[in-house]
This record gives sequence, structure tokens and C-alpha cells, in this order.
Amino acid sequence: MKLVFATNNQHKLRELQQILGNSIQLLSLTDIGCTDEVPENQETLEGNATEKAFYIYNKFGYNCFADDTGLEIEALNGAPGVYSARYAGPEKLASDNMARVLREMEEINSRKARFRTVISLVIDGHEKQFEGIVDGEILREARGTAGFGYDPIFRPDRFAESFAEMDAEAKNKISHRGRAVEKLVDYLKSFS
Repeated sequence: MKLVFATNNQHKLRELQQILGNSIQLLSLTDIGCTDEVPENQETLEGNATEKAFYIYNKFGYNCFADDTGLEIEALNGAPGVYSARYAGPEKLASDNMARVLREMEEINSRKARFRTVISLVIDGHEKQFEGIVDGEILREARGTAGFGYDPIFRPDRFAESFAEMDAEAKNKISHRGRAVEKLVDYLKSFS
């Protein structure tokens, strides 16, 4: 099955292709000739995933899926949440986003957080959503160089390493995106 993954984020694309293996041929926005800035104007992860998936489906006619992911920190009332990618500004720099979180968490001892991914799959105009969550905590400093985004400051529960200290295979087994994609793949198997 061919599916468009509605993202321009090469890190996400690589990570997802690793998780999916050979069962599904993933097409990027570049592969379908989409150079548009895909809209993300909603106030929730669910809303953004839906908006992106239907944008591609309606404009380009491809079955596709889109995801939105947020880091939700309990002590910050769920922030950065839906604004995770641009938490420190429109430049969307991971280093600035992490620095802001660490600054805001400096005096806070309760460091509970979770990553949450919502995937919206649109096939023949019908939508189904899948969610993946991984609980953990915000570290006091960045650790590791793998991964992307907030990975260096997030340590999943029951692990000693941050996401950025894990290899891709280990992270994908337990990550929020991995869990959501697993549900997506199980669902897609019903089509084959």
C-alpha cells in the first residue's frame, strides 16, 4: 500500500519508515509534488492532525496520514503541548525550545511529563485517529545527541537514558510515535 505521510520533517519521515518497515510504501510531500506549507491552525493535536491529513487528501487526492505531537508537562499545565515545535518562537529551533522549557522548570521539582502523538489517517475520505503516549520526566539538563526536538531533556519512565541517548530502534519500540504508528499499522493490515 502507498500512503502519503503529510510532513516535511525528514527526522519524522525516517523514524516512521523504520517503524513501518516494508509493509507500506511511504511517500513524502516532495514525492507527490507538494511544496505547500501544510496548515496547522488548530488548538489541539487532534485538530492539527485532521487538518493536515484532509488538506493533502482534498488537494492532491492521495490517501494519507498526518501526525501532530506535543510534549505535555504537568507542572506547566500541559505546555508546550500543541505549541511544542514553536514554543520559543516561529523559528522552530529545538535548542531554543529546550532552553525555554529548562528555564521554566528551573525551580520546579515535580518534573512529570509525557509525549503524545495523534495520527489522523484519511482513506477514501474517511478518517480514523490513533494516539500514542509515553510518560516520563523532564531532565535538569540535555543528555545525548540522537533523536530530535525535546529528546535530550526527556527521560521515559523505567529507563535511565533520555530519548536522545537511545538508539533509534530502542526509542521506536517505546516512543509515543511508535505506539501510535503500531495502532495505525494494525489497522492498515485489515486492508491487505
